Amino acid sequence: MLNKYPMWKNIMVVLIIAIGGFYAIPNLFGEDHAVQIVATRGAEVNSSTQANVVQMLEGKGIAIKRAELENGQLLVRVQDAEQQLLAKEAIAEQLGQKFTVALNLAPATPEWLEAVGGSPMKLGLDLRGGVHFLMEVDMGEAIRKMEEAKVADFRSQLREEKIRYAGVRKTPKGIAIKFRDADTVSQAENYLKTRSNDMVYTDASTDSEFVLLATMSDVYLKQIKEEALQQNITTIRNRVNELGVAEPVVQRQGAERIIVELPGVQDTARAKEILGATASIEFRMVDDKADVSAAAGGRVPAGAEVYQRREGGIAVLKKEVMLTGDHITGAQPTFDEYSRPQVAINLDAKGGTIFSNVTKDNIGKPMATLFIEYKDSGQRNPDGTVKMTKIEEVISVATIQARLGRNFVITGLEHSEAQSLALLLRAGALIAPVTIVEERTIGPSLGKENIENGVQAMVWGMVVVLIFMMIYYRAFGFIANLALLANLIMVVGVMSMIPGAVLTLPGIAGMVLTVGMAVDGNVLIFERIREEILGGRSVQQAIHEGYGNAFSTIADANITTFMTALILFAVGTGAVKGFAVTLMIGIATSMFTAIVGTRSIVNAIWGGKRVKSLSI
Repeated sequence: MLNKYPMWKNIMVVLIIAIGGFYAIPNLFGEDHAVQIVATRGAEVNSSTQANVVQMLEGKGIAIKRAELENGQLLVRVQDAEQQLLAKEAIAEQLGQKFTVALNLAPATPEWLEAVGGSPMKLGLDLRGGVHFLMEVDMGEAIRKMEEAKVADFRSQLREEKIRYAGVRKTPKGIAIKFRDADTVSQAENYLKTRSNDMVYTDASTDSEFVLLATMSDVYLKQIKEEALQQNITTIRNRVNELGVAEPVVQRQGAERIIVELPGVQDTARAKEILGATASIEFRMVDDKADVSAAAGGRVPAGAEVYQRREGGIAVLKKEVMLTGDHITGAQPTFDEYSRPQVAINLDAKGGTIFSNVTKDNIGKPMATLFIEYKDSGQRNPDGTVKMTKIEEVISVATIQARLGRNFVITGLEHSEAQSLALLLRAGALIAPVTIVEERTIGPSLGKENIENGVQAMVWGMVVVLIFMMIYYRAFGFIANLALLANLIMVVGVMSMIPGAVLTLPGIAGMVLTVGMAVDGNVLIFERIREEILGGRSVQQAIHEGYGNAFSTIADANITTFMTALILFAVGTGAVKGFAVTLMIGIATSMFTAIVGTRSIVNAIWGGKRVKSLSI
C-alpha cells in the first residue's frame, strides 16, 4: 500500500482550493456608499453628465472617491452615509425628472479583480445590502379609471338597447346620464340595473333636466380597491422576476400599501425605475382635419385633445381610445432593418379583434401611440402622500398601410426606452399608480449587530473545534483543521461565484452547521484508522482502509442531508432558502475537503514510506 496520489490529482486539489480562495478575496474589501444615476424618457447619461455632477458635488464640498460611467449609468462613490444623502439630494435637484437618482452600496473590489469576475457575496437585508421600498397605491386613480370605463359601458349599453340619451359624463357626485323625458329615465334605469347591478341608480331629475345619477356601491368600491392592490402586487412580483432578484419579498401592508424588499440588489436605480414606473400606452387616431396651429393656440376641436410629441411639436388626437395596453400579452425589444430600436407587440384575442377592426376602417389615416407615465413630482399632497405628475407624450405617429392583427411594432424609442417599455408591458401594467413613500438602502448600521453575532458564533465554534482536534488527534487534527479552514473559504468563494446567491443570517447558521459536518467526516475517518491500527494493520493499510471504508458512511450521511436541504430550498421561502443554499454548498465542499483534501495531505506526508506509528 503506497497511499500516493498521482500528480494530476494533487494539482486538482490545490487548484480547486485556490480558485475558491481567489473568489473569496473580494469579500475582504467591503462596500462604498454611492449614488446611482440612470437616464429615463429619452435623456442620456454621458461624459458631460459625469463632469457636471462631479463639478457640482465638489463645489458643495462633497468628497468623491470615484465616479464611474458604464453602460449608460453613472455611479458616484462617496465617503460615508451622510455625504451619500447630501449627494443624492443635490444630484436629483440638478438633473430633474428625466433621470432616476437612487442610493446604492457599491462593492469596493479593485478593478483588476472585477476584470476577472471577482465580486463579493450578496448579503440579505438582515445583514448588509439590498433595498426596501414601501409603496402606496393611488386608489383615487383606480376608482377614476373604473368610472371612465363605466361611462363607456353606459354609452354602448344604451346604444345597443336603442335607448336615446343626451349625454353621459362624470360629475363629483357620480356618473350623470341625461335624457329627453322622464319615461326614458325610467326605462334606462330598469335596463341598466340588470346590466350593472354594482351601481346605485338615483333619479336626479329637475324641472329643466331629466338625469339618472349612477354611483358606485360601497361593496363595489371596496372590491375595486382590493382588486387594485392585489393586481399591483402581482404585477410588481412579475417585475421583480424580470429583474432576476433572489429571495425577494413582495407583500401587502394594510389596505393601500405594498412592501418590496430586494436582498442583495446592487442596481437600486434600475429597481426603483422598474418597480415605481406606471407606464402604459394607448393607440388613438390622429385628427387629421384639425388645424394644428389653431390647436396650439388653444382652439381645440370638439372630441379632440392636444399632446406633445417626443421629437417636438404637438399632435391633435381624437379622445376615443382605440386600444390600450391591457390587451398586450407579449412585448420584446427588437430592431428594424435600419437598426433602429422598436418594440414588437403581441395582443390577446380580444385586442387583436379590436385592432383589426380599427385598422381595417382607417387605412391611409395616421394613428398615434400615446405613452403615459406617472412620475414623483417631489411635492406632497395635503394628506402627506407624494404628489404624482402625469406625463403624456406621443412617441410615434404612423400611417395605417394595411389591416393589422395581433402582432405589430412600436417605433420612435431610444434603445434603453424600448427595453424598459417592453419589460413593463410584458410584466403587466399597474392598474393604478404606486408612490414610493419610503426607500431604504440597508447598510452596515442596520446589519452590523447581526453580522457580528453571526461571525462570533462561527469563530467561537471553529476555535473550539480546532482546539479539540489538535489535542485529540494531534498531527491528524492539524490536517483536519487545515481542511476545515479550506472548507470555509471554499463556501465563501462558491457563494461569491453564484450570481443569484444571497447570504442571510440563517445562511450563516448553515455555514456554522457545515463546520461541524466537515469535522464529523474527518472524525469518522480518523477513528476508522485507529481501529485498523489497533486491529494489527500496518500504517499504510490502516490509512487506506480508514479512508476507503469510512467513505460510504460519510457519503450516505451527507447525501441524505443534501436531499433534505434540496427539499427545503424547493418548498421554502426567504430565510429557509438562504439556510438551504449555504447548507448544500457546505455539504459539497466539506465532502471534498474531508475526503479528498485531507487524503492528499496525508498521502504527501506519510504515503509511500515505512512508518511504524502515527500521531493520531
